[in-house]
Order: sequence, then structure tokens, then C-alpha cells
Amino acid sequence: MEKKPQKLPVGIQTFEKIIREGYLYVDKTRFLVDMIDNGSIYFFARPRRFGKSLTVSTLDAMFSGKKELFKGLYAEEFMNREDYRISPVIRLDMSNVTTNKGINVFSDALKDLVIDQANCQDIVLNNQKAPGELLNLLIRETCRKKQSEVVILIDEYDKPYTDFYNNPQRAEEIRDVLRDFYGRIKANDEYIRFIFITGIAKFARFSMFSVLNNPKDISMDIRYGEMCGLTEEEIVQCFPEHIEATAREMGFTPDRLLAKMRAYYDGFCFDGVHRLYNPFSTLNFFDQKRFLNFWMNSGAPKLIADYLKTRNLTVEQFRKRPVSIDFANEPGDIATTPPEGFLLQTGYLTIRGAEGDNFTLDYPNTEVLNAMSALLAQNILPPENSFGNLRLLALFALKEKDETEFVEAINALLASIPYDDFTQAGRTSVKLSHLKMQAQEWIYRSTILAFLRGCGVVVIAEMHTNLGRADLVVAHQGNTYVIELKVAYKSEDVPAKLTEAIDQMKQKNYLTPYPGANGLAMVIDDTKRQITATDTICTSI
Repeated sequence: MEKKPQKLPVGIQTFEKIIREGYLYVDKTRFLVDMIDNGSIYFFARPRRFGKSLTVSTLDAMFSGKKELFKGLYAEEFMNREDYRISPVIRLDMSNVTTNKGINVFSDALKDLVIDQANCQDIVLNNQKAPGELLNLLIRETCRKKQSEVVILIDEYDKPYTDFYNNPQRAEEIRDVLRDFYGRIKANDEYIRFIFITGIAKFARFSMFSVLNNPKDISMDIRYGEMCGLTEEEIVQCFPEHIEATAREMGFTPDRLLAKMRAYYDGFCFDGVHRLYNPFSTLNFFDQKRFLNFWMNSGAPKLIADYLKTRNLTVEQFRKRPVSIDFANEPGDIATTPPEGFLLQTGYLTIRGAEGDNFTLDYPNTEVLNAMSALLAQNILPPENSFGNLRLLALFALKEKDETEFVEAINALLASIPYDDFTQAGRTSVKLSHLKMQAQEWIYRSTILAFLRGCGVVVIAEMHTNLGRADLVVAHQGNTYVIELKVAYKSEDVPAKLTEAIDQMKQKNYLTPYPGANGLAMVIDDTKRQITATDTICTSI
């Protein structure tokens, strides 16, 4: 009889619920035992939906004495040590604090969070005091009442602050309140046994923790590189029934399924060594058995979209971006960090290998690259040309090999480019990529590329052959297209440019690696910012 796959904890972040109700749990408790054995105050940054809250919940259960939950796990030995002791836990989930109704409401919400924790310890607090004063009283009163040092677990410490990446004045107001709040922890060091703080943005730490004893930052520590996220080895070992069931339903072999998963969901790296799958995307994939973009539902898309829009950023300018190891470790404050620092912290960029004291940044995988591309395309398009409508038009055209419909979709996209605003971004991209092309050509190509990726189409830029490199290679629904793009500037002849594009594809054998592919030459008239001439060539199957 075929073994039924274990239940998947999709959206569940409570360790006790996962264990008691029989959900699949990948054992990460060895990292938690190591932390407890070797230190007392830690800071750990990871993007959203990477398992930080589950880590906090697991630590809560460990310090609260729930030994029965750890049977068969690495931490079972720790829970049964002779010197093991229970400690009262003060757990603050900052994602539950209201931030969008003014600073006074935020302060009241922070007080409510502390009072709720006081109720858990059977302690009565006066809510007329400031949030920091209440936290100060909670720590001391809990220690006195329980006759034990307390454990403080802070989840999403930066959420109230990073809600206002794009509103520096409000962010500053939030920061002032949080600095006083977190500062009370330092003042109560003698009453505290252990502190664990998680969040997304490391750069927020410099603003708010200057009043706190320096936590040990393990965000890039190789010893904890796999603490949150899933390695491929863990997926193979812990999800065998799910791999088999998903492969069978999708018509793949297990090996082919893993190869596609690797390209789509693997690739996050936070220490320069270990590669990880995002747990949220992985669990949802096995649950729905479809290659969908789950990152769009977990990676704060509105925040990122606003950030991209206000800074006129392109997707391609962040490919293979070199940075120093010091920058990756300490990207600076929110007001000073460049875009690659922001995108690294939020998980849209990741470390792609180390070389000496330098790292290369790039998008982790196809899922995140497509999400970033879709956000950019949505920002460019006005309401009358919605991304959804153009996406359907483009996908239909590619499937049916309808050149006219495809060009119509791309022209609607090009008509929406705020050309002057993006010129500087284009120059920056060309410079970083060491390519010899004008900024206009880069913006046109980059925008088309981002749009197609955002549509979920497989598309590769600058695909090399033995004689040169095609601008775009696009694959969709079994059809392959090799696209050569030319831009005709004011004094240039459009028909001549079209002939140049066709001749280039033929002479440099761009279609040779793709039997049955269509070659599409397109010329953009820079004065009209539209594709005004096209032609096609085909290879034999």
C-alpha cells in the first residue's frame, strides 16, 4: 500500500501546532541548541516567509519546558540534560503592531503588545505608562515573580520601521519610539538569560540597536547558514512521498522534477556557501503541484513596487552586481544604502558566490526574477494598459505564433515607458554590464525582457552562439523565438536596420541551436518609440 504523504504545514508558523497535529517538520533544532550553548544575545536577519517565526516559536517551546514536543528531534538531548531549566518567555511579535494610523496609535499598540505578554505571566501593568517603561516593568516583575531570569524573543523587530521605507519622516518617528523601547532591554541585562531578535533588514539594526548591547549577528555566519530555509538534501530526505506524488501528477520523473524545482525555487544564499529553497514557495509548490510564483504573495510586492517606481530602477541593472563582503554584512542605514542593499535585505537579490573579499549579487532563481520583472512591468503600464491584459495578449500571440498580436502587445508596453526618467538607469545598466550600446536601446530591451519574464515566459538575454549573441531567446508552449532588436535613431533608415537585423541572425547562426524556432527581427523607431518594422525567418525542424 502506497504511503500517504505527511501533512504540509502551509502557512503554519507555530512549532507546537506542527508537532501535535502531525505536520511535516524539518528538524532545525541543532542550530538552536548551538546558540543556547554558545551565547546569550543574537540577531538574525532573513527575508519574509523564510521560517523566522517558526524559529522563534521553537525557541519558546524549548525554554518553556515542553519536552514532549521534541521527542526524536536533535533538541531532545538538550531538553533532558541534568542542568536544563525552564525560563519565563517574553515573546514580542512586532508584525502585530498597528503602524498605519499615526504615531499615537502605534505607541498604544506597542503598549497593548507588552500588556498582553504581562497577562501571560499573571502580571498587572498600568497602561498609562510609555511602551518602554511598560517593557522595563514587565522584565523586572516577571523575573521577581518567577524567580528566574527571563528569555526575550523579538520577531520582526523592524516591521514597524520598514513599513515606511518610502516615507522617511514617518520612519524616523517610528524609530524614535523603538529606540527607547529596545533600549529598556539593555537596562535590564541582569534580569535576562537569553535574547533572540529576528527581522528582515539589517540596516534598521544600526538605527535602533545603538542603545542595546551589541547582539551577536549570525545572519552571515556559516554555522547558521542553513537554520532557516530548506536545502535540497533536506527536501530529498524529508519530502520523498511529496516528490513522488508531485512528479507523478505532473508527468515528470523525480529527478526531472527536482531539476525544475532547483531552477525555479532554489538559489538563496546568505553566507556565500549554502544554497537554500524558500520554505513558503516549496510547501505551496508541493501542495498545489504547479510551478507558480508564490514569492509574489510573500515578498512584500507593494513595498518593492513603490521602491522601484520612485527610483526608476530596471531589472537588468542588478544582474551579477559586485559588492564587497563588508557591504553585504553591513549595508548601512535605510537613508544611505543603495538599491542593491535594499533588494539584498528583502530577498530579491542574493549572494552568488564569493571571490576573496567580494561577493556577486544576482536574483536567487526564476521565481524571484519573474516576480521582480512583473513588478517593474506593472509600474510602467498605465491603468488603460493593465499588465494582466497585455500579459494575456502576449501569451496568446506566442502560443499561436501570431507576430501581429505580439508586436501590438510590445508596442503598448513601449508606449508606456517614461523614457526620460529611465535614461539614467539605462546608462548605469550599460556601464555596469560593460556593453556597447546606447541607453535607449538598453531601456527598450530591458523593458521587453522584464515584461516577458513577468508574464512567466522562459526568456534569456544575450544568448551566445559560436559566432555571436542574440538579443532574446523566448520559449513558450513548445514554441521558440529568437529575437533580434534594433533601434533606428533620428538619422537612421528603418528598412536598412531591419535588413541588418535579418542578416545578422543569418550570418551568425542565431537560430541554429533551436530547430523549428522562429527568428523575429524588430526595429524600434526611436522618434516614435514603437516597433515600426518586423520580419521573420525560420529554421527547419
